[in-house]
This record gives sequence, structure tokens and C-alpha cells, in this order.
Amino acid sequence: MPQSAPALLIINGKRASNEALRLTVHQLRAEQLTLHVRVTWKHGDVARYVEEAARLGVGTVVAGGGDGTINEVASALAQLQVQRCPALGILPLGTANDFAMACNILLALEPALQLAIKGCSVPIDLAKVNNERYFINMATGGFGIHITTETPEKLKAALGGVSYFIHGLLRMDRLQADRCEIRGPDFHCSGEALVIGIGNGKQAGGGQPLYLNALINDGLLQLRLLIADEPLPALVAALLNDEESKNIISSALPWLEISVPHEMTFNLDGEPLAASIFTLSCYRKPSNAAYRPTAPYWAN
Repeated sequence: MPQSAPALLIINGKRASNEALRLTVHQLRAEQLTLHVRVTWKHGDVARYVEEAARLGVGTVVAGGGDGTINEVASALAQLQVQRCPALGILPLGTANDFAMACNILLALEPALQLAIKGCSVPIDLAKVNNERYFINMATGGFGIHITTETPEKLKAALGGVSYFIHGLLRMDRLQADRCEIRGPDFHCSGEALVIGIGNGKQAGGGQPLYLNALINDGLLQLRLLIADEPLPALVAALLNDEESKNIISSALPWLEISVPHEMTFNLDGEPLAASIFTLSCYRKPSNAAYRPTAPYWAN
């Protein structure tokens, strides 16, 4: 079997007690693979571990967690100089694992970690926001952000991704529109928006497919806008019945700007960012790579 380059696995502290993960790490090390393991406990740990990975000269930094952990690792990698930047690997350990699932990465620990470390790497896109923050899967604003940020941890632990949908139904009293204006190449719209979604990946909210045509390496962001141009009961009925609705606006853009008359919070892979103007664009670093989900394992 070809010798893989050293790797560093960053595990979200909430998942550190996973005994199956410990066994998987031991198995890989038994194959004479150099695998460093670091556990996050507080803000700033990820950036420090990624910097350490660059000093160690590892070939891959594996993000072990959900979309938020993947976001942190990818964002930290984007800050490194090109010649020092390892590839990004993904070990899905979160509640919803939307980005990993959309990339067809298996949720089983052993094959997912094998693929992250030994698979073939390809360049992918990140989305850059206001020239300071990033997201790898999706950004949401409006009513949608209340669902993802307020879903109780116990509900997520018990029900997984479906918890977001259930909690959304329970919080319909919070449903209200925000005035916004959105511009992009050959695109302009303004009005009252209930939900604004910008996708680099295909799905969010625990497996809800939102952007079936989205690709993480096409240089485009998928915009989906739910506007409030008709009474709420009729709008909700149409959405629940999967009817075509004039209230849904979609587009694929390399960049876009969103402006609102007051401060709005966007959820970037689970992390909030508040502003009144959001400029979003595709960003690709020459060595920024995730492992191709369909790459074969190395032969024994």
C-alpha cells in the first residue's frame, strides 16, 4: 500500500469520548500511518491546531465534527500561505452532517477517515463573506437562522437532523419578513424576504435538499430567496404541498451583495455574522482541497 503523508485530526470536544473513533485511530496507526490527534475545547483551538499542522508539514488536516467544525478548519486553512497549506479532510461527527452527506462521504467512521487521509484531493470553493469570514456549505438569513441557532441540543441529540424541521414548526410564531435588496451579475431583486439561503453545498437543516444543482467546485453560489408576496397561510400551504411558487427566487452567481435597512444576522455553517451589508463571493485557494468522495481507497 502506498505510504500516506502524515495527517492531523481535529476533533470537536463534544465528540472526544467516542470509543469507536478511538479504535479507528488505533487501527490507522497500526498501519504505520502518522496521525496526530487534537481536541478542541474553546474558541481559537482550531486556528492554533491548523497552524501547528502547517509547522509539522502534514499533508491533511481532518475536520472531525459537523458543518461548524468543518467551517472552522476550512477558514483556518484559508489563512495559511499557499505553500504551507495542507488539504482538508472530513470526518462527519455532527448532528446533521449536511456538507459531508451532500458530498457522498460515508458516515461510518472507519471508511470516512480512511478516505479523508488516503483519498485523492481536488480543489473546491469556499464562500468568502465581507472579506473576513467564510462558509463551506451554506449561509442563511431571516427566519431560517432562528431554526438552526435555537434548536435545543437535547432535541438535536435525540432526533438528529429532523429536529430542525420539528423545531421550525414549533416556532412559526416567529415567522416575519425582512426588507432586503440583492445584487449580482445580471441579477437584481428587492422586497420582503422570509428566508435567504446561499449555498455552496446542496443541503442544510439535517438533510433538506435545497440546491440540487450545486457543485462545490463550479465557482458559483446558489441563491434561494423566499419572499412574502402573498398571505402567510397560502404561502405555507404551497410550500408544504411542494407546489410551484412565485415566492421562490433562485439564481446561481459568482458573487452577490445583500443590503438591509437594519442589522441582520446570517448563519455561516452555524456561526453567526451580523451586518447590514453582506458581500459574498466564491474563493478558491490553489491548495485548498477536500477529498473527492468517489475516489477509490488505496489497494492493499
